[in-house]
Amino acid sequence: MFESLLSYALLMVSLSPQLAWGQVINPSDTITVSNINVAPDGFDRPVIGVNGVHPGPLIKGNKGDSFDLNVVNNLDNPTMLRSTSIHWHGLFQKAVSDATLINGKGRSVNGDKTIPLSIVNVEADKKYRIRLVSLSCDPNYLFSIDNHKLLVIEADGQSTVPFEVDQIQIFAGQRYSFVLHANQDPGNYWVRARPNVGRNGLANTFTGGVNSAILRYAGIAPAEPTTAQPSTPLLLKETDLHPLENKAAPGTPGRGAADVNLRFNMALGAGGKFLINGTSYDPPSVPILLQIMSGARTPQDLLPAGSVYTLPRNKVVEVTFPGLNAAGPHPFHMHGHAFSVIRSAGSTADNYDDPVRRDVVNLGANSDEVTIRFTTDNPGPWFFHCHIEFHLTAGLAIVFAEDTESTSIENPVPEAWNQLCPIYDNLPPSLKEVQSVPVAP
Repeated sequence: MFESLLSYALLMVSLSPQLAWGQVINPSDTITVSNINVAPDGFDRPVIGVNGVHPGPLIKGNKGDSFDLNVVNNLDNPTMLRSTSIHWHGLFQKAVSDATLINGKGRSVNGDKTIPLSIVNVEADKKYRIRLVSLSCDPNYLFSIDNHKLLVIEADGQSTVPFEVDQIQIFAGQRYSFVLHANQDPGNYWVRARPNVGRNGLANTFTGGVNSAILRYAGIAPAEPTTAQPSTPLLLKETDLHPLENKAAPGTPGRGAADVNLRFNMALGAGGKFLINGTSYDPPSVPILLQIMSGARTPQDLLPAGSVYTLPRNKVVEVTFPGLNAAGPHPFHMHGHAFSVIRSAGSTADNYDDPVRRDVVNLGANSDEVTIRFTTDNPGPWFFHCHIEFHLTAGLAIVFAEDTESTSIENPVPEAWNQLCPIYDNLPPSLKEVQSVPVAP
């Protein structure tokens, strides 16, 4: 089904709070979610918009701010789920890509090559912090800017020791910040984001501005760049990154020396269902947080059976996740925690001294043994799932139920929250089903 959906993948490149589409959501504000039609790559299609625009506006805040955001659900397109929720790190689209969008604009392989591309405007000799965000549903990207170095300083919200590269591989749900020094001859330069998969040869071309945006120096006339990539670009490896502060991984160094040691074996089972330790995640009819707040405490009590792992408070947890070639690589995201990546995909070495901290990690191939550590200092049920959206739908997820005894105390909720499930359950079936989407040309 997924390959038949008209879709595209989305990268965002942010230089400042005022993005190209102009809107900013403040810490106390309203978010209206609705269906709108857009043609970002020249092909008109329905999408989910926020405050009437797609991609959605930037939510701007400072460290320490408290957010009070009122979410209004006006979704009405029957080809999409109409019920929704807000997660502070998420995806916009499903399916195999036929175009890459950068800041909401892009060109399809078989589409109009005069469709405007996004412009990243810079002034000569200035330095810019650029935030790179993958809102992709599936592809990972090789991102670069011709003739310019990328000084990486942050991964998934965690500050890192600066490290200079030519190219960044970014997986679904990941975020990076890098410093760009506009120190080249003023001109137009290609910004490139080549996906690893896509239809109609998308993963193998930049011809006609496909998979591209434009870096433009102030005072330079608009024109398509004529720049080229380096023949042997220096690619960022996850093991190149180290925390700027609090460098060591938690707990006693050594594989298996944590308080809780887990191993999750993945497989692709019958009917396209993914399995973790033999179980496919099937969303329960009652949310796990509500189960816990209603008195459930142990894995035997919590649903879905076999997919909920209870963890004690203030303990160090080590998780080893052998990779899976099938439909991979799989970027796994943890809610509620940043974790230390003890062993990265493509590496055979463990690092307990200064491993990068992040919240989305690529699990690599069958031969990999990606290992992470975190401390259970945040009571609640935390999703740990593949960030390729239809892999999540196919069961590639588990839940860590952390300190179930304290969850109700740590997470008081208003009465309106208790009414969300009854409200959803009482919706007519037409609002809880999705109509089939015509096969894309």
